[in-house]
Amino acid sequence: MKTILVIHTGGTISMKENKETGEVNTEGKHPLDEISTHLKGSTVIEDEILFYLPSPHIGPEHMLQLGQYIHEKMAAKNYDGIVITHGTDTLEETAYFLDLFLQTKKPVIVTGAMRSSNEIGSDGLYNLLSAIRVSSCDEAQGKGVLVVMNDEIHTAKNVTKTSTSNVATFQSPQYGPIGITTKNEVFFHHKTTTHDSYPIQKLSKKVALIKAYAGMDGSIIEAVKESGIDGLVIEALGQGNLPPETIASIQTTIEKGISVVLVSRCYQGIVQPTYSYKGGGSQLQSMGVIFANGLTGPKARIKLMVVLEMTNNPLELTPMFSY
Repeated sequence: MKTILVIHTGGTISMKENKETGEVNTEGKHPLDEISTHLKGSTVIEDEILFYLPSPHIGPEHMLQLGQYIHEKMAAKNYDGIVITHGTDTLEETAYFLDLFLQTKKPVIVTGAMRSSNEIGSDGLYNLLSAIRVSSCDEAQGKGVLVVMNDEIHTAKNVTKTSTSNVATFQSPQYGPIGITTKNEVFFHHKTTTHDSYPIQKLSKKVALIKAYAGMDGSIIEAVKESGIDGLVIEALGQGNLPPETIASIQTTIEKGISVVLVSRCYQGIVQPTYSYKGGGSQLQSMGVIFANGLTGPKARIKLMVVLEMTNNPLELTPMFSY
């Protein structure tokens, strides 16, 4: 007999559509609070609501509170797994934060829905059932935080929302899912090779994220730098290049003690110090810009927020972003 804790945080999976207006919003009763009636007798479900928020309202403080809450619950009772329901807009960021923060080998699964509970083709109940089955699977242990949606199992590190409305929105570009679910089975076909975690106690650092574009100059970087940030993530062009007009501002940002991390605005590939022209990756790396290995901009921001709680030494930060 497996005991699974389901923690609800809000989002479309907890909402209903108003048939008169077409608006989707929260109601007083969680539409998935009777999930146990759909499960076989081999699983015991404990069901709790921590937040009741649409995911654009969830910030780092909520992510930290959720992570601490999971630690408290697992310390108080020997749960076999945890399932978290979450809105899809920021689901990947919460999942990745938990992946970095949680100190457990037990399965932790994040799931959501693209259609509210009373819409035609609602996917919430099915995704929740799938997530509970994965969290009950012995093979899911030790794989970090996983995202289960639309019959697929993805790692928190690689998954991203790719469509505004399609139920198959969550994909892991370049990597693919590490497993699938069917009506009766859970299958894993890939293994994770690395996993890093950081036992921080707070999230106090301010990290900004900006995207590079053709003709970009240093004005945005200057404005962001003066806003009191501790770190900056830039989604660069191609393999990790920037317009030359940004270089002076990046240099003064680094000299001010602000950590600068580089990712690509491309959704596949990794940044590399390939080009040596002004603004090329080679020059940026020599200036002290940190290259992130395959993370998206939002996830690099989450990671920089986390690791800055431990150090702001570039020599220590650089290897943390190499895997």
